[in-house]
Amino acid sequence: MSPREKNNLDELARRIRYDIVMSVYNAGSGHPGGSLSIADVLAVLYGEVLRHDSRNPKWPERDRVILSKGHAAPALYAALAETGYFDREILWTLRKYGSPLQGHPCMLKGPPGIEMSTGSLGQGLSIAVGLSLGARLARANWRTYCIIGDGELDEGSVWEAIMAAAHHKLDNLCAIIDENRLQIDGFCRDVMDPGDLDARFRAFGWNTIRVNGHELDSIRSAFDGANETKGKPTAVILSTIKGKGVSFMENRAEWHGKAPNEAQARAAIEEIGFTWGELGGTR
Repeated sequence: MSPREKNNLDELARRIRYDIVMSVYNAGSGHPGGSLSIADVLAVLYGEVLRHDSRNPKWPERDRVILSKGHAAPALYAALAETGYFDREILWTLRKYGSPLQGHPCMLKGPPGIEMSTGSLGQGLSIAVGLSLGARLARANWRTYCIIGDGELDEGSVWEAIMAAAHHKLDNLCAIIDENRLQIDGFCRDVMDPGDLDARFRAFGWNTIRVNGHELDSIRSAFDGANETKGKPTAVILSTIKGKGVSFMENRAEWHGKAPNEAQARAAIEEIGFTWGELGGTR
């Protein structure tokens, strides 16, 4: 990745973080912690990796992105708005009556770019397996990316899908594991210890690539490796920090689903590197 490309993606990631904080602040509710932890991977996906066209969201050859951890919708909405799928001003209507930006993504009433309604944890990877099988049957070249929370791996249906993907050798499927180590009730190790995720995915027949989920070059290289892997699906396991970019939210379970007040939002925006209201969203 060239310095210019990296700078562009870094700016996109910062803008996504701004949008997350301001949209959740305006809503007075939402999930900032797990949204901030995937800002960098979404910047790399939508800014560099995906085959997509915001002017033609239903382009048949587009890559598909399934946000299985649907509560992190503010991050996905921000990535879509920042890459031209809809007007950024709509971000400030998050969770408000009549807004297309519901608390969890809705493919029927949501904005362009939402591939699947999600939010009931544990279902996204099964959908992604079906999409990947469909692409194979259609002899299509597009890929499916599914973003999964590490707390979400408590759900047994995820492991059924993991087994099915390996059985069918779905090398057009990439699972992205946001391993921020926290879920709504606390640290994952205390709620339901996921153990060594690299070893577990490999045991199920997957290729695994672990990277720092906040290093843009590493994330980009991981997707290159996934694309080059043949005969098995790939799990890109991101070592991340819940609430990344906002110090008082980092590694704090209480920010899983809580909106900042104005003073907190102002402090967060300053840490992210913008001035209050610089990109809009003030009440």
